[in-house]
Amino acid sequence: MRLRALLETDALGLRLLGGGDELDRAVRGVMTTDLRDPSRYLSGGELVLTGLAWRRGAADSESFVRILAGAGVAALAAGEAELGDIPDDLVLACARHRMPLFAVHESVAFATITEHVVRQVSGERAGDLAAVVDRHRRMMTSGPAGGGPDVVLDLLGSDLDLRAWVLSPAGRLVAGPGSGGPRLPADVRARLAAEHLAAVRGARRGPYRVVVGGTTYSLFPVRGGGRAPATPRDVRETVLSDWLLAVEADAGDWPAERLDLLQGVTQLIAVERDRRDAARTVRRRLAQEVLELVRTGAAPAEIAARLRVAAPVLLPGLGAAPHWQVVVARVEWADGDVEGGPVAQSLLEEILVDPLSSGPEPSDRIAVAHTGGEAVALVPLPSVSAEHDGSEGGLAADALLEAVRAPLSAGLDDDGRLTLGVSAAVHSAEGLRGALEEARHARRVAAARPGRVCAAGHQELASHVLLLPFVPDDVRRAFTARLLDPLRDYDRRHRAELIPTLEAFLDSDGSWTRCATRLHLHVNTLRYRVGRIEQLTGRDLSRLEDKLDFFLALRMS
Repeated sequence: MRLRALLETDALGLRLLGGGDELDRAVRGVMTTDLRDPSRYLSGGELVLTGLAWRRGAADSESFVRILAGAGVAALAAGEAELGDIPDDLVLACARHRMPLFAVHESVAFATITEHVVRQVSGERAGDLAAVVDRHRRMMTSGPAGGGPDVVLDLLGSDLDLRAWVLSPAGRLVAGPGSGGPRLPADVRARLAAEHLAAVRGARRGPYRVVVGGTTYSLFPVRGGGRAPATPRDVRETVLSDWLLAVEADAGDWPAERLDLLQGVTQLIAVERDRRDAARTVRRRLAQEVLELVRTGAAPAEIAARLRVAAPVLLPGLGAAPHWQVVVARVEWADGDVEGGPVAQSLLEEILVDPLSSGPEPSDRIAVAHTGGEAVALVPLPSVSAEHDGSEGGLAADALLEAVRAPLSAGLDDDGRLTLGVSAAVHSAEGLRGALEEARHARRVAAARPGRVCAAGHQELASHVLLLPFVPDDVRRAFTARLLDPLRDYDRRHRAELIPTLEAFLDSDGSWTRCATRLHLHVNTLRYRVGRIEQLTGRDLSRLEDKLDFFLALRMS
């Protein structure tokens, strides 16, 4: 805005005392001060408001105005409340240094002028930034020369003092302020992603306001492919793949212009989202070809040839053939109306980014195919050392979901489930078919567990747990109820802790001494509790068959 516009605003009550030929100067900010030397707080272009408390005598005016002129201040506005008329020595000093001088009537508060200037300057800067965003979007549409979303986030910070981050639906940091900017802790990212997914599933209109740790954030959906807001039917097809823009501010009272600007930013980020998605096309096709060869029982030599093509794409510069690991995921909805395969594919790509990254940049070593309702990831492991001998190393099932369980559960809401299975590492094409079946079996084990987001690894397939997913639900419920319900009822009535005692007794392999020590009980007290368990259930815990029945019942409950 220009000084002339300030003078023409009647509500501000400004009276020009000098510098009429400088009224086309631009005002970039406002500062109120009574310091004798405010130079350290000035960056140029400000309208300085002062009550003249710094003035002790006529000589002070020259020094004060010289400092303002040296800092590039746009103009000085002096209040009449303290001294009445503005001193002549200040008028003369401003004339010598070509500093426009205004008098502020005593009835006008400095806060009124400050609010007006900030509102005008912010609106103009938002308009300028909107033009930059629009130009940047055109550049991004035609190629990567725009620099990605990080550049626009830096512009938001420098021009509008808005700190912002782009997050994946699982809470992964996609982009943020420059190297010197603040970083969002993982727990805050997970909370923001969860709130975003819950709001989308609840059909709320964005931006969504969230308070985390006393800080307010506004969340703007980033929809790929230029899509409009999802309808109630198709929201499940996109909710687990769209990014979000998290801004550290409360957008509830923003003017329409600023909201439009942020919507433009989300459109720009969506271009990058689509570009990264397109870049995964080659890796998806490789994974699809390998999966088809494995599924149809192709010769190991043919699969190995395809893996040799895939290895340089997924692990550039790798000198030796990698080990491979298979991850299988399935997203299922209660009504079965939405195909889960594409959703699981996008989600698995997001989940695998961080575990496969060895540096600050996201990993590109992700090849995920989908067939029907199932997504299959072919994961290369760069090490061929003994630590990846098929029994250790590689990706761990629980670790994959540890950081993303909360946000994904919010996105799945009450009608969806994500189950995931992880194979052991294999070092050749011959082992890939077995790895795929192993991952699928592990996923079935995960599906037998309660919860919206569950995972299981290959280690769990070497025990009785492998059998549990194939027991019909009604049989499982009847079996556990017959054995455990009498104990639960007794615990509720008497607080006897029979169930915890039973678990500890079985974990101690039936050792009275070890179990009593673990529970901090006298052995006689333990014997009384075990006797009560046997009396209520009609079982004998000295018999292997009865111990096994109790063990399975506890695992299935």
